Amino acid sequence: MRVGFGLGSNLGDKPANIREALRLIEARGLARLDRVSQLYRTPPWGDLDQGDFANACAIGDTALAPYELLAAVKKIEADMGRAPTRRWGPRLIDVDILFLGDHAIDDPELTLPHKELFRRGFVLAPLAEIAPELELDGVTMRAALAGADASGVRPWSDE
Repeated sequence: MRVGFGLGSNLGDKPANIREALRLIEARGLARLDRVSQLYRTPPWGDLDQGDFANACAIGDTALAPYELLAAVKKIEADMGRAPTRRWGPRLIDVDILFLGDHAIDDPELTLPHKELFRRGFVLAPLAEIAPELELDGVTMRAALAGADASGVRPWSDE
């Protein structure tokens, strides 16, 4: 079944953190990725008192069930050294499940499609890059991006 991931990092070597998380997603059998966006530099969201993020999205196929996939994603984050922090605070790596097939889940542990997806330009820009016609909740990613605040979201550079 098709799965989408959103990845972010604003500590350490941000691009390397994203690349390692993508590698682990495939190496550990979470998904076979066939679309990966470029990296984007994005301002922080929610908690503004921190550095810019590197963000990317990836899409692929998985055989894992929703909560099994969630546990595997959390294990990758922990194994890479993500430490508990304040809500929306700085993080070495963040891996979100954006969608999983046609699953619609809304509980405290997991919401699919991701509950903040349509409000986050830093997710919509890379997702629209690799899947502009992908439709979630009746809206294409291209249309969602056009209606979102993506100010400050730009392709990554080491500037």
